Amino acid sequence: MKRIAIQDLNVNLPQLLEKRWALLTAADGEGCNPMTVSWGGMGRLWNLPVVTVYVRPQRYTKGLMDREEYFSLTFLPEERHDAVALCGAKSGREVDKVKECGLTVMADEKAPYFAEGELTFICRKLYEQDMAGECFVDPAVEEKNYPGKDYHRMYVGEIVAVLEK
Repeated sequence: MKRIAIQDLNVNLPQLLEKRWALLTAADGEGCNPMTVSWGGMGRLWNLPVVTVYVRPQRYTKGLMDREEYFSLTFLPEERHDAVALCGAKSGREVDKVKECGLTVMADEKAPYFAEGELTFICRKLYEQDMAGECFVDPAVEEKNYPGKDYHRMYVGEIVAVLEK
């Protein structure tokens, strides 16, 4: 993968997340755990290029995200959708998803990412906050997405590197 300038990036992140999903990854010094994400955003905040991702409290990756300063978002090619689907269906507490998916972890950046990816964002965590039921203006959104009251934690990360195949 090669580094490109953020200004040269020509993607529609909401469309990528909706159609292809991404692998969210952080490391704990011993390994990493990819988690599938399809909710998020990209833009400018605090005069910085940022991505926003959301993780439910019961996800194994949440502990990694809480502890680590950096994380990555990797988009695999469509033919590797099986790996993306597995990483969304199984827990890192129970299975080594990297091994089971046959992914190659790259460690030459601040956060691990996968050599099989077509596009990767390396991000430095800037902000995190738990969502709260009382903050929903439209109760139907809460009812539909949080019947168990397991609200996501929102993470905002500065995009510090963009890697592209």
